[in-house]
Amino acid sequence: MPARDEGPLAHRSTYKAFHTVSTRWADNDQYGHINNAKFYEFVDSAVNAHLLVAGALKESIGLVVDSGCRYTSSLAFPDVIEVGIKVDRIGTSSVAYGFAVFRRGSPTPAAIGHFVHVYVDPETRRPKPLAGTLKGVVENLKAE
Repeated sequence: MPARDEGPLAHRSTYKAFHTVSTRWADNDQYGHINNAKFYEFVDSAVNAHLLVAGALKESIGLVVDSGCRYTSSLAFPDVIEVGIKVDRIGTSSVAYGFAVFRRGSPTPAAIGHFVHVYVDPETRRPKPLAGTLKGVVENLKAE
């Protein structure tokens, strides 16, 4: 099967921020590579770390309501990975993120995907309009 052309999604320059993740032995599955479900953990950690460092999650929390991922190559412990993140769309209370997972130093992603956060009030769990620091941080991640 020929390699799929991922276009700009495959380029590091497409992503606005990167988060480094050190893999662990426990991330490997019985097939000797990092289990696909771990990729979602890495991406969730990358986005939330970016938001927490910026102080953007003081009044809202993000609930994942949609996600998808295409795997283009495998990774395995002890690989160090870099998760590139960007924002594709900003709604009233939601943000659609794009991501790519790269082996450190590799120009080619091992996975490309998306997920959507709906930001809610921590107490009521009802959608809350984006505002303040959170809105500013996600606007800075907006893809061009």
